[in-house]
Order: sequence, then structure tokens, then C-alpha cells
Amino acid sequence: MLRKTLHLAAFGLRQTGAITSTSKSRPQLLENQRILCRLQPSRDYAKGKDKKKEKGGKGKPAKVEINEQQLREILNFDGLNSQMQKSVSQMKDDFVKHLSLRSTSGAIDTLRVKVDGQEHELQELAQISRKNPKTIIVNMIAFPQTIPDVLKAIEKSGMNLNPQQDGTTLFIPIPKVTKEHRENLSKNAKALFVKYRDAIRGVQNEHIRKLKKQPELGKDDAFAAQAQITAIADRYIGEADKLLATKQKELLGD
Repeated sequence: MLRKTLHLAAFGLRQTGAITSTSKSRPQLLENQRILCRLQPSRDYAKGKDKKKEKGGKGKPAKVEINEQQLREILNFDGLNSQMQKSVSQMKDDFVKHLSLRSTSGAIDTLRVKVDGQEHELQELAQISRKNPKTIIVNMIAFPQTIPDVLKAIEKSGMNLNPQQDGTTLFIPIPKVTKEHRENLSKNAKALFVKYRDAIRGVQNEHIRKLKKQPELGKDDAFAAQAQITAIADRYIGEADKLLATKQKELLGD
């Protein structure tokens, strides 16, 4: 449909070029130019073999240029970027806190523990110290009822820790840096990436749904905006993917 419309508009331009001597030619020419500018999409469409590659899933995807001014008129552009950037920042933060080759007392301090539907850092629930370089001690005497929640959080942390309970005290041996430990940490890094990638896609889909609820927005404008929102999401996911590659290289010792 878009191609047909562009063809008709271009045909109109040629017709007006042939009758430039008439008084109506200049207004018609300007109108046709506005039509072409209006319908021209932001993406650069591939031609010939490149286009076939894209249809077959091969080759580089078509480039989509971001029209910030246009997006600001129809959605919360700053909110969109802020939400996506937050996911990348949280992933980076989790990499630092929970995926180090040597688990530190600092990583344990900030471990998130879910208690009665609310999240707390472990240091808010316990006294944390080091017995020796190879053992971390977590004293749960202040909130002993949260010990099951703490054990569950440690198990899901991805730090490959195996705490031993003695009353209200947890003794956490720091594992040796083995090849298996490195590989497990690398897998955990990939799992975190998938989690935050999906969160970015969730923000993308939420804003696209809001676009579809704007009846005053034309189909062509809506399509162009959706393509740009997807391109923004792709950019943040690409940033997260680079962080993942760097982290996995560090963890695996490549």
C-alpha cells in the first residue's frame, strides 16, 4: 500500500512538472512534496539481494532512525529511555554484586532477601562478619524467623554458596575458583541477561500498546513509531549484551 501511494505521489510530481506553465502547478507541486515527506518512513529499506536476505532472516537488519521530536509528541520519551536504562543498570549492578569469582562479605551484605512479600538487604536482618578468609559468618539472632528466607535467597543468588546452619548462625564457606565454578557463574550471568532483556522488551511492548490506543494517530505514523520504539529497545539490549560478553570473558578467564 505504501509503495503504491509513493508511486502515485511520484506520478503526480511528474504530471505537475509537465505543466509548470499553469497557475495551479506550483501549489500542486508543494502538496505532492509534502505527501512524499509525510509518507517517507524512518527506516532505510534494503534493495535487491539485501532485501531478500532480510526476508530470509539473514544479513543486517534495516536501520531505523530515531525521530525524537516525533516520539515526544505521542509518548513519554524520557520515561521510555529511563525504564530501559534502569534494566541495564540493574543488570550491571547484579553482575558486580553477585557474580564475582570470589564471593565477598560485601556481596553477601547487599543480598536481597524477600520476607513477607517485601525485599530487604541481608545486612538489615543479620550481623555479617568473616571468621577467616575462607568463611563468612551470618548471625541471625535479631530475626531468626527469617532464616528460611535467607537460605532461599542464598541458594538463588548464583554465587554457588553452601551455607551451614548452627542455631541462629550461618557459616558460609567461600568456594574455590574451579572451572566448574567459573562455568556456573557464566550461566548465571546469561540468566540475568535474559531476565533484564525481557524486562526491556516488556517496556517496549507496553509503550506500543499505548500507541495503539491513540485513535487519532494515523496507521503510517503508528507503524513508524513502533519501529523506532523497537529500535530503542534493541539499542539497550545491545548494550546489555556487550556487558554480558565482557562479564563471561572475565568469569571464564578467556
